[in-house]
Amino acid sequence: MKKSEMTVEAMYDLQYTEAGEAFSGCTYPWEVLPKIHDFIAAYGETLSKDEYDEIKPHVWVHKTAKVFESAYFAEYIIIGPETEVRQCAFLRGNIIAGKNCVIGNSCELKNVIVFDNVQIPHYNYVGDSILGFKSHMGAASLTSNVKSDKKLVKVHAEDGDIETGLKKFGAMLSDHVEVGCGSVLNPGTVIGHNSNIYPLSSVRGCVDADSIYKAKDDIVRKTGD
Repeated sequence: MKKSEMTVEAMYDLQYTEAGEAFSGCTYPWEVLPKIHDFIAAYGETLSKDEYDEIKPHVWVHKTAKVFESAYFAEYIIIGPETEVRQCAFLRGNIIAGKNCVIGNSCELKNVIVFDNVQIPHYNYVGDSILGFKSHMGAASLTSNVKSDKKLVKVHAEDGDIETGLKKFGAMLSDHVEVGCGSVLNPGTVIGHNSNIYPLSSVRGCVDADSIYKAKDDIVRKTGD
């Protein structure tokens, strides 16, 4: 992927998230990660009490959402309409999830924006990441958000590295991305729209839009129907 293919405009359709205003002034989507907390704090106060319940301080859940009793909520969380938060989900804070999403059993989320119609259904960890419209995390797939050497994360574009200035940065999934079961998305991973990641993959770097990632040296472009 080139730098121009990693911009907010290139990767995301902001009509499918309540967090659209948070991206204002951002060239690249990961620039919004440090802004999620403050955005939720301000935006949550504007939500209609007829539509949302503030179930604890700074946690707003739409009245049509389904939340299982064993799910845990920290603070600064917004759960949208018709979204389901299943048994033993661990929501650590700074999370905005759109409508018709699934946050599944024993999943852990932290500092993320989840667009509408996203599925994170089984044993997933998603931290410091953005999941675009209709993206899907297969069972036990996860985002790794800190490098083993603890250095700041770089994004490796075709036309040069981008210094993010972030120590914690998981993955940017564009719209309609499918991540196969048991895959690991390493820090600074960027995946273009309509791409598929094979199960049990370890993805490092960037994957072009409309691609099938089989292995590091085996990435093919989709061709028609």
